[in-house]
Amino acid sequence: MSTLTIPIDDELYDKVQNLSWIRWSKVVQDGIRKRKILETYIREKSISEDDAAFCETIDWHPVDELLIKQEVIAKLKKSDKRSAVAVKDVSDIFR
Repeated sequence: MSTLTIPIDDELYDKVQNLSWIRWSKVVQDGIRKRKILETYIREKSISEDDAAFCETIDWHPVDELLIKQEVIAKLKKSDKRSAVAVKDVSDIFR
């Protein structure tokens, strides 16, 4: 496996050192893989089964990164708020 070295400023380095239990190489590998999956999804509108399994393990999907379409925002703003039920406590929902 290849190694990648990147420069970081001293303040970030100190923060990274204080979180020594975190496997930073894994964090970076997952971040790079997420970026690759996102770019593939944007280009092809689908992802592979392996990528889907990876997304499932980290509870993420590339669609999470996309902007909300204006027509969806307009529909939400236009939705009827009067049908909502006011609750004072979470337990009121389950009565």
